[in-house]
Amino acid sequence: MNKTLITGGSGFIGHHMVEYMLEKTDAELVIMDRLDFSGNLNRLTAIPSWEKNKNRVSFVWHDLKAEINPLIKNKLGKINTILHLAAGSHVDRSIDDPMSFVMDNVVGTCNLLNYARNNDSLEKFVYFSTDEVFGPAPEGINYKEWDRYNSGNPYSASKAGAEELCLGFNNTYKIPMMITHCMNVFGERQHPEKFIPSTIKKIRDGQEVIIHANQNLSRAGSRYYIHARNVCDAVNFLLNNGVNGEKYNIVGEREIDNLSLATMIANIMNKPLIHKMVDFHSSRPGHDLRYALDGSKLQAMGWQMEKNLEKSLETVITWSLENESWLMI
Repeated sequence: MNKTLITGGSGFIGHHMVEYMLEKTDAELVIMDRLDFSGNLNRLTAIPSWEKNKNRVSFVWHDLKAEINPLIKNKLGKINTILHLAAGSHVDRSIDDPMSFVMDNVVGTCNLLNYARNNDSLEKFVYFSTDEVFGPAPEGINYKEWDRYNSGNPYSASKAGAEELCLGFNNTYKIPMMITHCMNVFGERQHPEKFIPSTIKKIRDGQEVIIHANQNLSRAGSRYYIHARNVCDAVNFLLNNGVNGEKYNIVGEREIDNLSLATMIANIMNKPLIHKMVDFHSSRPGHDLRYALDGSKLQAMGWQMEKNLEKSLETVITWSLENESWLMI
């Protein structure tokens, strides 16, 4: 039986990965987390299939800023697959405190890689990176996996640095490594600071939604949003079909600007949208107006999303309004 280590497994995407692996595979799972700002064990116990499958899951508390010492290594046991999701991931916080993101994302990844290169049972290592390493995308440009990087803030720079470490360890130590670039992920039990849960809450409460736009406020920022479930499905597809040493973009169904997305959310909720357009860079230096990746590589391999954007949004909105404690901050 495969034994999979999921770092950051009580985080937002991480716990969705745990849920997916419990439902779709027979793998034994080990969650490594330090339970800080992003980690929340209540996410795990809220997984519908948790009670039935929790005997397949073990938990190891560890902060990856420290090396994986022999005691922690012994607790992990023989690991066959590593899914490295643990990371500092909030742009605003990275601008306030860049060193903490270097420690979490660069040093933390290096400590995990050092463990991986001495693990004789390792078969797969997947590093979760981000679309933000490429920086802002001009209109008409969708970046491919091996295009140049142009990080716009300390968060994306730290993720790019960790990516290069992964490639260096793959080339030097032959770690069976794949790298994914995910676009904007949403889903159930996401932290309410993120755009979609924040917008659901503000529309529910009749509050103003801030939409970041270009300098003359004529165009809202745009993204390719994708549900966490689709991300997990893509990762599982790559575990079975991906090539070591390669990078893969995991891209949402289509590009949508944030004003259109907020309007879609309001329409699904059958409530009015109160919004204000603001100059994105003046209000949020270090943020980019448009991110865009080319997802044709993964699609050409045969991967298709389980649910489209509208269906995914409807599911998340209904769930959020029925589980309002997850909208509180």
